[in-house]
Amino acid sequence: MSEKVGAVAVLGGGISGMQAALDLADSGLKVYLVDNKSAIGGVMAQLDKTFPTNDCAMCTMAPRLVEIGRHKDIEIITLSDFEKIEGEAGNYKIILNKKPRYIDEEKCSGCGTCITNCPTRNIVQPREKTNVELEPQFKDQVTEIVQTNKDIKGPLMTILQQINSTYNYLPENALNYVSQELDIPLSRIFKIATFYSSFSIVPRGKHILNVCMGTACYVKGGERLMDRISEVLDIKVNETTPDMLFTLQSVRCIGCCGLAPAIMTGDTVFGKLSTKDIPGIIEKYQPKEQDVTTNS
Repeated sequence: MSEKVGAVAVLGGGISGMQAALDLADSGLKVYLVDNKSAIGGVMAQLDKTFPTNDCAMCTMAPRLVEIGRHKDIEIITLSDFEKIEGEAGNYKIILNKKPRYIDEEKCSGCGTCITNCPTRNIVQPREKTNVELEPQFKDQVTEIVQTNKDIKGPLMTILQQINSTYNYLPENALNYVSQELDIPLSRIFKIATFYSSFSIVPRGKHILNVCMGTACYVKGGERLMDRISEVLDIKVNETTPDMLFTLQSVRCIGCCGLAPAIMTGDTVFGKLSTKDIPGIIEKYQPKEQDVTTNS
């Protein structure tokens, strides 16, 4: 039997490529395992279970990763693509296009410190300064809220809460003004404004009817309460009445499971409700007509 010489390149470091590299290396060949990603593993590294056996993906892959890392005849080349193949069967020359990693791979321990301190990823791009003019209906109150709180530690959340409490939502131009005055990117402010359910970036009614749809309330008829309010006010969930008086919302829990089913508006909780109670609750928040007495 003649001695095996030469080397082989395996393109792709997924589970198939890893197994192929191991089989070839065990047969006595030098193996170059090439992948265009920063690490081998492929799609399987992103999975929890595999079909159809439902085996743990990492349990399947991890032994191969360890074996490849320890194998003397396997060299891993990442961030690389085949650019050109020359030659003929048994005598190929492969040219790779290797992307820069910007680190010394022999010294890298995978600690992640370079990511934390990366000057490119963490550079703060200068933002163009603009002078935001607030609409007359927002100017005085928003300006006062921002100026009162801007010098406290971590003022953003406090300012957003006060603006939201004042107008029942966060006006777009008010957020532009906050971004300007606090020198915080608008994208970050919008990320917070759209994350918390207590905030809204669209106008809401004076009274927000929060119907609890937690487990206890749902089981005891929360969905029927929602349907009844929707019928009485002629709006759907997350809609507002044309007179801007009511907004209907669904919430996961209001912390009153003993009062299920319940709804909450402002700081007031109405519990142990049935659908016949809904018109009376809505009536409480309807504007009262003023009695006018005239002398003839």
